[in-house]
This record gives sequence, structure tokens and C-alpha cells, in this order.
Amino acid sequence: MNGKRGRPRNVETQQAILIASYELLLECGFDAVTVEKIAERAQVSKATIYKWWPNKAAVVMDGFMSAASRWLPLPDTGSTYENIVAHAGNLVRFLLSREGKVITELIGGGQFDPALAEAYRTLYFQPRRQEAGELIRRGVAAGELSGDLDVGLIIDLIYGPIFYRLLLTGEILDDAYVRDLVGAAFAGIRKA
Repeated sequence: MNGKRGRPRNVETQQAILIASYELLLECGFDAVTVEKIAERAQVSKATIYKWWPNKAAVVMDGFMSAASRWLPLPDTGSTYENIVAHAGNLVRFLLSREGKVITELIGGGQFDPALAEAYRTLYFQPRRQEAGELIRRGVAAGELSGDLDVGLIIDLIYGPIFYRLLLTGEILDDAYVRDLVGAAFAGIRKA
């Protein structure tokens, strides 16, 4: 959301726009979604959409994240290892779902559309990295993980292979893979 000043958003109108953008994304794909189609489906003016979002990519990603957020809760199991397994496992299940498959399209489209790339980095990937970083920092604070970790590097180490398989190799992504992946990473980052 772009943070422009002015009248506060009408919650019902905002929800109608987010739902419309998400439904169109699933039905048509990102390239076929237009602000005109979102406005028509949500029964609002294009000006209303542009008042709250700077471009199509921002409103579509907001709609996508609004719908997808239920898939990605931040776990609190009492164990850093289990938290990361649950978080990464939720991510994998989401990426393999009908809704999550849209991410691969958005990543591909972002290679040619800088606004889309910025929107998915800002609205999807950075929040996921922050969540993972929070789980790792909690593990350090609890004495479960080494205190001298480069948190960003550990996030890349654990979550990067998931996207490598998703986008490049096509190898199996499942709970067993996630548990093996996190176990291998934790062998090097657990506090001795």
C-alpha cells in the first residue's frame, strides 16, 4: 500500500478491489489483468484504485498477499528448528498450491516489469525474509543457535534451495525435503 495522504480507505471498497484483483490474477494471469478489469469487477472507478495504489503491480500484489496470508502464519512451537521447519513447510505447501503457483508467474513477469518486481519483493519476499529472520533471531536469543550468525545468509541457505527447486530443477518439494534441508542447515548453525 502506497501510504498516500487523504481520506482513509473505505474498508468494503478496498476489500472489493483486493478480491477482484486476486480473482482476475488466478483466472487470467498477471499480463491479462488490467486496472480497468479490476475496477469493473470491483464496481469502482479506476481513479479510486490509482488513489490507493501507484500501479497495477501494486494492487495485484496487495490482493495476492491479502488472500495468501492465511497460508503463512508465523509458528511458535517452542523450538527454533521446528519453527523453521514449519515456516519453510508452509511456504512450500503454499508455493505448490493453485494460489502459490502464481508466484512463479510473477517472478517471471518481474524480469521484464520493474514495477512488478519491486511489488513482489516489497510485498511478498521481504516480509517472508523478515519472518524467517525473526525466527532465527529468536533461536539465537534462546541460545539454540550460534550468536555470530549472518541472518541474511542463513535465510538464503535455508530458503534459497526451495526456490531453486521450484523455479529451475523441478525436483520434489515436500515435507521430507524441507526437514532434510533445515536439518542440514542446522548442523552448521546450532550452538555447540
